[in-house]
Amino acid sequence: MSGQSNSLAAPGQAVRGRRRKKLRAEQPEQRPAVQPQARAARPAGVPAGWRVIAAKEFADQVTSIRFLILTVVLALAAAAAVYSTAGALKNLASDASGAPSLFLLLFTRSADASGIPPFTTFITFLGPLLGIAFGFDGINGERSEGTLPRLLSQPIYRDDVINGKFVAGLATILVILIAVVGIVAAVGIIQLGIQPGVEDVIRLGLWIILAAAYIGFWLGFALLCSVLLRRAATSALTALSVWLVVTIFAGLLVGLLAGLLAPVPADASAGSPERLANVSMQVNLARIAPNQLFSEATALVLDPRLRTVTPDLITPGQADQAISGLLSIDQSVLVVWPQFIALIALTAGAFAVAYVAFMRQEVRA
Repeated sequence: MSGQSNSLAAPGQAVRGRRRKKLRAEQPEQRPAVQPQARAARPAGVPAGWRVIAAKEFADQVTSIRFLILTVVLALAAAAAVYSTAGALKNLASDASGAPSLFLLLFTRSADASGIPPFTTFITFLGPLLGIAFGFDGINGERSEGTLPRLLSQPIYRDDVINGKFVAGLATILVILIAVVGIVAAVGIIQLGIQPGVEDVIRLGLWIILAAAYIGFWLGFALLCSVLLRRAATSALTALSVWLVVTIFAGLLVGLLAGLLAPVPADASAGSPERLANVSMQVNLARIAPNQLFSEATALVLDPRLRTVTPDLITPGQADQAISGLLSIDQSVLVVWPQFIALIALTAGAFAVAYVAFMRQEVRA
């Protein structure tokens, strides 16, 4: 009897065991929630990852042939412009002796006879090439050489790579700007024998910061091209194409759009409301481009005689009522503050897009 009872109970136990396994299999397995890991605290004395990368990139860039060629070309162009301007000022020494901020005229004025543009025009036109040259192969160059996966395998965070490259590019651009401004100032002092005043030096320092923000936009845009495009040549051509469109064809496009949005009658006079509205529309549309913002800010920072960034919108009656005088440094900064903030915002926006695109990309060994 005991044997029969055991044999009868065994199938029932087996069925119940299969039911338990089936129920356990149907119940979802509950796993503990994975909390996002915070950045581990950096040991004392260990520099941040972006500083290490920035130091290495900066050392590589200032010792490269690219840096030497760009510095020499920009310095020669600037020296030629200042040399011709200094010669013209020397010929007009009797008339220019009482001019305010005569030393700053070396940077903003050109000799009419030579046809060479002023120094600031050279920076406005050629400055973007510095940003493009130091950013077009920042990421895709590492990827094509196969060093990006090995770089990310080091004990650094991923965003340290692009942060360090951007900081190194800005530092290199600042070195070139300071060197070129020093060469230009030396040529002017030798030619004219005029020592810059304290206010002149401060204005030049503010202008260098302004130029770095302007060129930094093109550096961030070139980095964005290097993140999105696999080949360095393709990213360079894309960045140069956008630079040419913004620099050369923007004025034509702005004129066409202003003519459509604010048309001017054929019989409109010079000071008519229609013509002023058209000029105002052209100015507002042109400010979308960073070179227009930089040109407006440069004119006021380096010339204390100017009181507005839009002299074309000043009517003859307003010009007659204006009080003549020189603007102090703080007053000039207040006038160009919107342009300065807009340049910083454009630079930050270009780098932010490049940052997000790089963080979302998949890097394979």
